[in-house]
Amino acid sequence: MHHASDILLTLFIVFVAAQVGGEIAQRLRLPGVVGEIAAGAVVGPSVLGWITPGQIATGTPLDVLAEIGVVLLLFAVGLETRLEDLKRVGKAAFLVGVLGVLVPFGLGGLWAHGSGFDWSKSLFVAAAFVATSAGITARVLQELGALQRTESKVILGAAVIDDILAMLLLGVVVSLQGGGGLDLSHLAMVLAGAVGFIAVIGLGGARVMRWNSAWLDKPQSPHSALAIVLALCLGLAYVSTLFGLAAIIGAFLAGMIASETRQQHALEQQTRPLLALLTPFFFVVTGSKIDLRQLASPDALLALAAVTAIAIVSKLAGGFLGALSLGRRGATIVGFGMVPRGEVGVVIASLGLAAGVFSDRTYALIVAMSLLTAMVTPPVLAWLLRRYPAAGGAERMG
Repeated sequence: MHHASDILLTLFIVFVAAQVGGEIAQRLRLPGVVGEIAAGAVVGPSVLGWITPGQIATGTPLDVLAEIGVVLLLFAVGLETRLEDLKRVGKAAFLVGVLGVLVPFGLGGLWAHGSGFDWSKSLFVAAAFVATSAGITARVLQELGALQRTESKVILGAAVIDDILAMLLLGVVVSLQGGGGLDLSHLAMVLAGAVGFIAVIGLGGARVMRWNSAWLDKPQSPHSALAIVLALCLGLAYVSTLFGLAAIIGAFLAGMIASETRQQHALEQQTRPLLALLTPFFFVVTGSKIDLRQLASPDALLALAAVTAIAIVSKLAGGFLGALSLGRRGATIVGFGMVPRGEVGVVIASLGLAAGVFSDRTYALIVAMSLLTAMVTPPVLAWLLRRYPAAGGAERMG
């Protein structure tokens, strides 16, 4: 019973911290997500210590709630994203996804090698620069009611491509650490499986739901449609992990499928209370993973500044070049939308630490870089979206 009460106290602390942090951020005219991540850093092990490292470890109740929170967030984003919209920006999204991986990977590898890592370890470090955290950008776009903008569609489409390429790159660099050669046939099978999963579920699922959404209302419960699509969300989130993809990709596809139903608007309304309860856990836990003690020296801070600058500039450049067909303003918005690394960088840093590739200091640098990009991007992205409304008024912005 004491254990259960400890868990409830931790959940209470995290939830209240998220609300206070979000409120302060909004009063400062910043997106609420910035305050929630900052609140995590404050109540985490580095400052107040109200959340301990053991409480945010993989598989703990807090970690599970955080994972469910981001899964539901991407499901809700998918609910506001139609397949036809993504098809229209397919070419731009592909270019953004590819260049947004190659440029950070190249610059990250060069920085790591220049810092003294051999090439195999440098590529592992470079992998932490690659994957965009779709959850953070999606939250900003949702808060501003900007999900229907063309730039937003490009960002979301690119995030899916980004995740596939990041998964493959991570497979390559992990293979290199073991000293064995690359198994190209295995990587090809993984790529085919991931692409096939997205194509079959995204294209086929949307088409089936478009024609047969009436069956969602057949059960007697007034919330039957919500229950069914939430089951679809959790199921596809799990299946996506079997293909080596992030769970949020499956959740996003589930939401996109549900957006084709005639119950779409009702489902959007019904999911909002769930988002209000669960998504703050993800952002607070993300913020709590930074270890400020490893950065308490001028050399470490200088290295952190360099790593963060490389991370921001490389993603911005890759996204900007890939989205030039949208014009310079649109390309800038897309570039900044791809900058946050968030929990993805934290996961890769954890793998590097466990494999003996990273020292504690390098681990702290990568985690801090991931969280700084997550905190720097939202206010800049919000400012850009407000400064440059959708072209010609053809696309609504909330």
